[in-house]
Amino acid sequence: MQKRHEALWDDCLSLIKNNVTEQQFKTWFAPIVFESYSEDNQTVLVQVPSPYVYEYLEQYYVGLLSKVLTRCFGENTKLTYRIVTDKQHKLTQVVEAEQPGEIEAPQATSRGNKAPTPLDVAVPQDLNPQLDIHKTFASFIEGESNKLPRTVGISIAEHPGKTTFNPFFIYGPSGCGKTHLINAVGVRCKEMYPRKRVLYVSARLFQVQFTDARRQNTINDFINFYQTIDVLIVDDVQEWATAEKTVATFFHIFDHLFRLGKQIILASDRPPVDLKWLPERMLTRFSCGLIAELEKPNTQLCIDILNAKCRRDGLNIPADVIEFIAESANGSVRDLEGVVNSLMAYSIVYNSSIDMRLAERVIKRAVKVDNHPLTVDDILEKVCGHYKVTQQQVFSRSRKRDFVIVRQVSMYLAQKYTKMPAGRIGQLIGNRDHSTVIHSCTAVEQRLKVDKAFVDEINSIETSFKLK
Repeated sequence: MQKRHEALWDDCLSLIKNNVTEQQFKTWFAPIVFESYSEDNQTVLVQVPSPYVYEYLEQYYVGLLSKVLTRCFGENTKLTYRIVTDKQHKLTQVVEAEQPGEIEAPQATSRGNKAPTPLDVAVPQDLNPQLDIHKTFASFIEGESNKLPRTVGISIAEHPGKTTFNPFFIYGPSGCGKTHLINAVGVRCKEMYPRKRVLYVSARLFQVQFTDARRQNTINDFINFYQTIDVLIVDDVQEWATAEKTVATFFHIFDHLFRLGKQIILASDRPPVDLKWLPERMLTRFSCGLIAELEKPNTQLCIDILNAKCRRDGLNIPADVIEFIAESANGSVRDLEGVVNSLMAYSIVYNSSIDMRLAERVIKRAVKVDNHPLTVDDILEKVCGHYKVTQQQVFSRSRKRDFVIVRQVSMYLAQKYTKMPAGRIGQLIGNRDHSTVIHSCTAVEQRLKVDKAFVDEINSIETSFKLK
């Protein structure tokens, strides 16, 4: 219980720190030592180093102290000082502070676009974080494709605003688990820090709120509210592509929170470099934090996700059916969940067991299955056509740079778009071994991170696949 009360006193100090200068805080508040809190008479007892400090606090800061005590400990909380009167002989004197009810309320003033202090806003419990409590780290299954973002997310949730991962920008294709992950960060953070103001909001909702605020001439209130958030989570920011005024307003909120050390988490279906409408200043801020890609889960991770869902929901789905679903869901967690839900519905309605026959029937309706999957020959044809070389040149042992690039790109795309192992891809592309394929894929991935023109080339080739 004592630790909980000490934590509440720490919250008081945090509020005070946001309302006084750094020098004032160090001089008058840092030396205060919390001793105890009595629930019987709602009294906080603190120790101050001298009668002078006590008198100064009572003369100039009694109103501030009363406000923060009310905010953190509750209404009618009393403050009592233990004043050190003689350090040598360890003599102290206990004095009760002026009571909150005796303090004259300050006059309201117009604040314009200035953010309110933490004492001007609603208590944290009044803020609905808009989080999905079912999307937690416990249900976010770890795999190679999400290990880094998941680990970083846990670190942020446990130390919001205190890590080097601020802001945290996560991107990846639809269905890879971005929304689940950023919700999990918010849920864990609220569990560990109930008093923090955590808010999850979609980019679309933020834009609607901003538009309503403009229409009702309450932009200042809109900005002031968002500038008081401790952990701001915004999903699907790519939807602001044509919302110039929304982006401009968000940047002011973003910059304010960033300078205060508040945690910012953004999610998108593409990396920041592809969000051409982002202000250069915001891109610069991103470089101070972390930009992480969340890739589509591979087949093994899909199997792990399905098995976890079966255990969690008490489902009994045969292993061969689970593997079939995992291979057919195109790496989309949403598709996985949709297929399982459909299987259960069909099983109940038709009173049938879940088997491969039922799974094949459901897959056709629930998942867009590619009936004409790409082959290595298809990929070679498109890549060679793009770079204007022949397959014979690619298959040759020539180390000419042009041929090597085509060979590497073909191997990279073959691994991305087919389910073949590296050894088999190597055999089909010039009879190379699996280590050559792995090296080629790594070389292409590294170049994609630094060469924008190369990214455009690969995108062009991938677009041609859809036209085949």
